[in-house]
Amino acid sequence: MVTTQQVNLPDGRILSYHLSSQGDEPLVLLANSLSAPFRVWDHVAKFLAENGFRTLRFDQPGHGQSSAPKNLDTTFESIADDVYHLLQALKIEKVFAWIGVSMGAATSFYFVNKYPGIVHKVAICDTIAASPKNAGVDDLFAPRAQQAREAGNMQEQVEGTIDRWFGQEWVKANPDEADRVRGIMNQTSVDGFATCCHALRSDSFDIRPLFGKVGAGVDEALLVVGDKDANLPEAMKEMRQKVEEGFRAAGKDNKIELKVIKNAGHVPFVDGYDQFKEIILGYLKA
Repeated sequence: MVTTQQVNLPDGRILSYHLSSQGDEPLVLLANSLSAPFRVWDHVAKFLAENGFRTLRFDQPGHGQSSAPKNLDTTFESIADDVYHLLQALKIEKVFAWIGVSMGAATSFYFVNKYPGIVHKVAICDTIAASPKNAGVDDLFAPRAQQAREAGNMQEQVEGTIDRWFGQEWVKANPDEADRVRGIMNQTSVDGFATCCHALRSDSFDIRPLFGKVGAGVDEALLVVGDKDANLPEAMKEMRQKVEEGFRAAGKDNKIELKVIKNAGHVPFVDGYDQFKEIILGYLKA
């Protein structure tokens, strides 16, 4: 049974988290996507524990048992600060690896830029690079947040998200895993969804200027994407190149790889679990 722990943040909010061990095993931080409280990582945390790693997971604002800010004004910078405060509270000085998917990957850019030298390895999975406004595309987050507000619950948003992430063919073929993920996602509050949509819509959300700075903040980086995740397989090729150029600028000759997980979508550690496991363990143990 995974027990939820809590820490009080400076602004009075509660951050819920789970630290798997107080031991000295290398620590892997797992950072989530929108509408995905930390229990979504259960299978990943299990295989990491079996391979000698301890894990730290946390819930984003309004997800799981984390509280949302009253003004619903979350940004990626504020989430990065929440993680830093959590590490300080737990007296954790070094993170062996940060594995982030979607929002959790975008947050890693802000974290390693603001707090360099804490994270040794970063795995950047399936993230867009900027808010719709900054990217010059239609804003799909605002209407979804409004729909959740009008409905007063997350059920419609969760079903739509599951369909986008996995597709009905996968859901029908994997009903138990789909039900597990659905149950976890429904632990996202309407306010939590809205405040994290605010982060995704914010004028401040643009990690493109940070691509070239990752190498100054960490020692190693890996990019991962599901091959069914819209245009991200192509977009993350450019991200990989810019991140590698940043490592060169920092005097590091690392070859930065982009691993593509076949037949997986936006959350490949679920529908591409076996490939994800192989890729991540290979990276962590290299």
